[in-house]
Amino acid sequence: MASVQGVTPASKPHMSWAGLANISFGFFGIQIGFVLQNGNMSRIFQTLGASMDDLPILWVAAPLTGLIVQPIIGHLSDKTWNRFGRRRPYFMAGALLAALSLFLMPLAPDMAPYIYPLLFAAALLWILDASLNIAMEPFRAFVGDMLDKTQHATGYAVQTAFIGAGAVVAAIFPYLLGELGVSNVAAEGQLPDTVKWSFWAGGVALFCAIAWTVLTTKEYSPEEMAAFEADRKVEESAGVTALAAKGYSGPVMWLALGAIVALIVAPLGLEKEIYLLGGLLATYGVLSAIGISMAKQGKAANMLSSIVGDFSGMPDTMKRLALVQFFSWSALFIMWIYSGPIVSQYFFGSADPTTEAYNEGANWWNLIYTVQNGVAAVAALALLPALSRKFGKARTHMTCLLLGALGFLGFFVLRDPDLLIVCEILKGIAWASILAMPYAILASSLPQKKLGIYMGLFNVFIVVPQLLVATVMGSVMNALFPGDPIWTMLFAAASWTLAALAMLRVTVPGENA
Repeated sequence: MASVQGVTPASKPHMSWAGLANISFGFFGIQIGFVLQNGNMSRIFQTLGASMDDLPILWVAAPLTGLIVQPIIGHLSDKTWNRFGRRRPYFMAGALLAALSLFLMPLAPDMAPYIYPLLFAAALLWILDASLNIAMEPFRAFVGDMLDKTQHATGYAVQTAFIGAGAVVAAIFPYLLGELGVSNVAAEGQLPDTVKWSFWAGGVALFCAIAWTVLTTKEYSPEEMAAFEADRKVEESAGVTALAAKGYSGPVMWLALGAIVALIVAPLGLEKEIYLLGGLLATYGVLSAIGISMAKQGKAANMLSSIVGDFSGMPDTMKRLALVQFFSWSALFIMWIYSGPIVSQYFFGSADPTTEAYNEGANWWNLIYTVQNGVAAVAALALLPALSRKFGKARTHMTCLLLGALGFLGFFVLRDPDLLIVCEILKGIAWASILAMPYAILASSLPQKKLGIYMGLFNVFIVVPQLLVATVMGSVMNALFPGDPIWTMLFAAASWTLAALAMLRVTVPGENA
């Protein structure tokens, strides 16, 4: 348990391996929730009557809630100091809501007399993803709160290992239940028992894991944190001051871009999801204008002006890593939406969710997804530290992303389901690096007082590409490759290749360019 007795030292005490495990164990549960969501929601939506073309818009809940929730929770958790701690109240609130959502999701087909089951499942996905984000976002800042800079890389590696372990448990559980005789096939419009029991067990595991971190850690007090940061004073209103100096050309540009996107949907015959993209661009323009106006009027910093100001005043390293994140997470969202249906359709020969072959493919995807996450857990502790010491964090991340691109390419060119294991090994190495390296590069350069909001804003570049995939990919696929989702894997491979190339612009202090 991390606490300080007596005089506060100039730097944070060195954390033991047990302490490192305690502060990140909650992420084991959070990742169980995310993987159950990512690995099964397409299957659930299709079972409840959704077509392949409907999947992107149904999935839009996940990135949209992240876009809204993460900066807000980051801002609030930076300023929360009470007897329960700074970040821990958000851990528990998210855990309670996420566990409840996981319990209710398998009951969606039974809602038919009262509410359209597909609508119920889509609404629950919104609640589930918002809840997971409420719990997850402070965990990124929590590592920075609790550890000295010399342990940041190790802390995020341990966190990544728990992410991988949680993902393995969640992904393999439906397969194991099927091997134990639990039914993996259900009547039309119903979910198999393997899915139901996986969600129910996952809800319990998620809550217990987060509760473990809450009960075994003690956060530093505001006075202790101030002492640790004594040589790095940060002006609270710096972002708002910079915002006051800006003009309104930026907000006008975003408003115009949003309007243009919305206006071209009908003439070009694009999918209706594009309207959401236009609305988001226009909304950001409006919020930016409001933030600038308040700053120019000299009003005290508030949530909106602080978030807008800090977003426009991001450190250079964060801006360059943002481009890397954009391409990295575009590919991941493509994977989560399309991989399950692709494995069933192209490797097991069925696109019909009522058939045994389709469900065998869905379970195989869950199983090989455990390989990806198991490799990530091992690579985070055994491979990444050695590579980063030898080649530097930037070159290590670039190499891992290129290996992952080869993994996506394998889905496109192979047809033997057993060979997909090799693809998942390559993707697992890239996944480990995505979860650890950008945060290790970034955390040591951010002020502790604003760590939560900057981590929340950094995660915007995780959810924005997911929103683009959710809104644009359907139109692209219908226009170019209707009924042929395997091409999405080629898009994903190209996206990770671009992310790797973007790492050439990222320099890490103390490493050779």
